[in-house]
Amino acid sequence: MNTDGIQKRMLDGRPLRLALFSDSAPPVINGVSVSIEALMDGLRTRGHEVHLFATGYPVRPATNPYDHRFLGVLTKAAKDYPLAVPPFAIRRLEFERLDFDLVHTHTPFTVGYVGQRWARASGIPIVSTYHTHYDEYAHYAPVLKEEQVRKWIRLHTRKYYGAVDHVITPSEASLNWLRGHGVFTQATVIPTGIPAPQPLSREACRQQLGIKPDAEVIVTVGRLAREKSMDLTIQATAEVLRSRPNAELWIVGDGPDREDIEAVAKAQNLGSRIHFTGRVDREEVDLYYAVADVFAFASTTETQGLVVVEAMAYGLPAIVVKGGGAGLAVKNAVNGFLIEGRADAMTVAIEKVLSNELLRAELAEGARETAEEYSLETMVGNILDIYRGVLQTMHQEPMNV
Repeated sequence: MNTDGIQKRMLDGRPLRLALFSDSAPPVINGVSVSIEALMDGLRTRGHEVHLFATGYPVRPATNPYDHRFLGVLTKAAKDYPLAVPPFAIRRLEFERLDFDLVHTHTPFTVGYVGQRWARASGIPIVSTYHTHYDEYAHYAPVLKEEQVRKWIRLHTRKYYGAVDHVITPSEASLNWLRGHGVFTQATVIPTGIPAPQPLSREACRQQLGIKPDAEVIVTVGRLAREKSMDLTIQATAEVLRSRPNAELWIVGDGPDREDIEAVAKAQNLGSRIHFTGRVDREEVDLYYAVADVFAFASTTETQGLVVVEAMAYGLPAIVVKGGGAGLAVKNAVNGFLIEGRADAMTVAIEKVLSNELLRAELAEGARETAEEYSLETMVGNILDIYRGVLQTMHQEPMNV
């Protein structure tokens, strides 16, 4: 590593050259990939040079010179999530040639581990974001028993995040989880920022999606997987649909358990009033926020629950189950309601919002105000402060980022 070059960039205020590593990245759509894309955009807007090292998607090879992909393969266990496989060294020369100032990893597994190893070998400081409670996904591991996988994840998490210079977490809940598992690396809570809402016309979006003007639209967004508790959302909203003839539920997303979740919806005997969109491109998700009246979310496995804040940006009151990071942005009777993890509790909360126009308007205003606290600009500025501190500690030189 050219330490003199890095210090010169620090001293003369030139942009940093940064390497981000992640097992999950666009075109895969999830909270990690959305967060990475937002961070890269924000850093580049400020003039920094950002390169992404990530798993390749077999049918969509990378063509961007700032996008460095490892070989990716799809498996039956995770059809939408390619796994990075060796040889990783094919990207090592690119990494060394670019002479990075800092490495920022976003997953602790294969690609994240490669990033950590290369950073340490090159004497480059490393920051890592802990995005996900990975032990909640232990059931996806083939062959091994779930508890064995959970134990391995806990041990690996402690080892991985204990070996970086600074950890970023999106919420106090995720920081507490790390501390509870023996990770005592210096850490900072920085909520993931969201883009400003698009100037979408509610009427035009409803027309585009074939939704009637007088429909009461309940929307939920997320992977169709058991850890997201979509069955609870369906059961709760089914009762609302029975009592409110104009109400509809729109489930935005796809995932490994779609068939089972669709069976839960079909058992409600509500015909076409429960809609499954399937996979939706990231930029099109906003259409569904724009047409909705209320947002419902039952997952307790989130570290932050990015979709909750995204929905709030469109003025949607949020009905969120207590117990995870998703509810951290929810203020009772201000921008939505935090509820117990029961279908009847969600039913009551949704009915309360839909049946009272004045309350819905007040919650909508509160939701928009809350969303403004989660700006991309704030997130990027805070992360650059972390980079600045880590680099100053390593080089003991003042810097101007």
